[in-house]
Amino acid sequence: MKGKILACRCEDVTLHELEDAIARGHDDIESLKRYTGFGTGWCQGKSCLALCARVLAAKGGDASLPFTPRPPYHPVSLAHLAALVADDDEENEDSARDARDARDEHDGEDAPT
Repeated sequence: MKGKILACRCEDVTLHELEDAIARGHDDIESLKRYTGFGTGWCQGKSCLALCARVLAAKGGDASLPFTPRPPYHPVSLAHLAALVADDDEENEDSARDARDARDEHDGEDAPT
């Protein structure tokens, strides 16, 4: 079969990338997730974890323990989402600009260790 077979649609991780990571020694689900990035997108592994665990187990890896879920790094408040409206509303444009400025300020901070 030719073409790209996606294992994780959210993070664009292919079956080939999973198999390559397993061959490189990432033989547990947490290590595989950290190396490939599967399970870190919108679905947080809900649509790809079973497939990735099945591939890992078939290649002799350990898929018995779940991976560590983490919340998004920068949570977005509903107020910021509500500020995203049509371009013709000047007051809402100011709110959206303020939200972007606040986000950009926050993005410039160092990540916690």
